[in-house]
Amino acid sequence: MAFCALIKVCFSDIDYAGIMYYPRFLHYFHLALEELFAAELGIGYSKLLIEHRIGFPTVHLKTDFLKPINYGDEIEVKVTVRKVDRTSITWGYRVYKPEAPGKVVAEGQNVTVTVDLDTYEKMETPGWLRQRLKDYKRRSEDESS
Repeated sequence: MAFCALIKVCFSDIDYAGIMYYPRFLHYFHLALEELFAAELGIGYSKLLIEHRIGFPTVHLKTDFLKPINYGDEIEVKVTVRKVDRTSITWGYRVYKPEAPGKVVAEGQNVTVTVDLDTYEKMETPGWLRQRLKDYKRRSEDESS
C-alpha cells in the first residue's frame, strides 16, 4: 500500500475565502514526502540532507485542486513513486479526507533531481537509495492492484 500521511489543516494555511491556500498543498506534499523516507525507505530525510549531503530540489510540478479544504479538516496525503531514473525521481500525491477515502480532493506530481549539497551539482541517485525507491514503488503498486 502507498504511504499515507495524516495532516490536520492549520489556521495559518487558510486564505481569506476560508479554504486552504493553494500553495499550502505543496507544503503538505513535501511534509508527507519527508515522512515517507523514514517510514518506507528506512532513512530519515534529514539524514540524507545532513549526513549524506544529498538534496532533491523540484524541477517540475503540476497540481490539480478538485475540492476545497477547510480549517480543522484532517487530510490524508498519499505519496507514490511514479518513476525512478538515474538522476531524477517522479513523485505522485493524492489528497483525501478520511471521511471520504475514495474521493480525491487534490492530486499532484513533482519531479526532483538528485544534487550534491556541497556543490549543488546534479548527481546520480545512489544505487542503494534508487533500489529502495524501486522496491517501494513495486510494493505500493502490488498492494493497490
